[in-house]
Amino acid sequence: MFLINYFTCKRENENLALAWAAKFATKDSIFEKNFSLPSEKGRLAVASERMSKKCSSSTPRRGHRMASLFKLVVTLLALLVVIGNTNAQLSTNFYSKSCPRLFSTVKSSMQSAISREARIGASILRLFFHDCFVNGCDGSVLLDDTSSFTGEKNAAPNRNSIRGFDVIDNIKSAVEKACPGVVSCADVLAIAARDSVEILGGPSWNVKLGRRDARTASQAAANNSIPPPTSNLNRLMSSFSAVGLSTRDLVALSGAHTIGQSRCVQFRPRIYNETNIDSSFAQTRQRNCPRATGSGDNNLAPLDLQTPTSFDNNYFKNLITKKGLLHSDQQLFNGGSTDSIVRTYSSNPNTFTSDFVVAMIKMGDNKPLTGSKGEIRKNCRRIN
Repeated sequence: MFLINYFTCKRENENLALAWAAKFATKDSIFEKNFSLPSEKGRLAVASERMSKKCSSSTPRRGHRMASLFKLVVTLLALLVVIGNTNAQLSTNFYSKSCPRLFSTVKSSMQSAISREARIGASILRLFFHDCFVNGCDGSVLLDDTSSFTGEKNAAPNRNSIRGFDVIDNIKSAVEKACPGVVSCADVLAIAARDSVEILGGPSWNVKLGRRDARTASQAAANNSIPPPTSNLNRLMSSFSAVGLSTRDLVALSGAHTIGQSRCVQFRPRIYNETNIDSSFAQTRQRNCPRATGSGDNNLAPLDLQTPTSFDNNYFKNLITKKGLLHSDQQLFNGGSTDSIVRTYSSNPNTFTSDFVVAMIKMGDNKPLTGSKGEIRKNCRRIN
């Protein structure tokens, strides 16, 4: 009789856990929001208590211990299932059946784009960063302005500097031919960013997919969320923390500046006014960036002087020798809390690439639109 009651209680407790997990998983913001509500915690506690009493009365002697154990198990099961489901709608094989040629299509297009202009790989990677930092990785950065909203393209951090939209348009067009109406622009951008890193010699990783596209964009949100190149370390850490990224993530993701270029207007204050800069490096940069505002503002300089089109750890070596091009770059190695991380990455390239991958995946998980939210845009520049 004990064994019968034992397995009956066990089964009912498991069903209770799964039922509550499913209840939370269907909510809009799952565990972090809903399980903090006293009413939700209370209802789960009451249900668990009732099951505990039932098992206690039906299983004498060892029943009380078993009931207490079940009470703990049901609570833990509910918590674990709910927590694990926070990004459950994103999956690395999301399009494996609906668009099996997706990855090859995106990579082929990125290889062609980078062969025409190596800089474009860095531009696509930056495009992904700026998308994810503003209301999540939802493709909102790709939207043109409309009569109903002013988008992100002309926000201060993006104006005259963010680029690569035509490349994303071309990739989306190719993907639409392969599997029309299936893959979001947000996911196309996420894959293209990964491929850019890999093609330029960096690491690869399995991209989690299943994002849907936003139906609106916000210039104000972009202005508030994306840290400018004049940011100090505290501002950088605060901006990254706001999107769920740690200080180590900040340093790892900043390593993306091992590729790409910056405009004179962005680094002029550093090369003329700052003291924590190598003098010969500053003089070299000054040759192509006049002191006078408005003169040569759009002239370009590589963020990594040694290997500007190779994804490596030279960026961190440059910081140690005070050759960071942007003020925000050198802030990572300026006697602060991130100095040790920079030293680690400068001497251990594998540690850098490993942490970079972790941070990219983590950033890609930032508030994705999934399920029935948003849409699958046909044209990345406008809503359907």
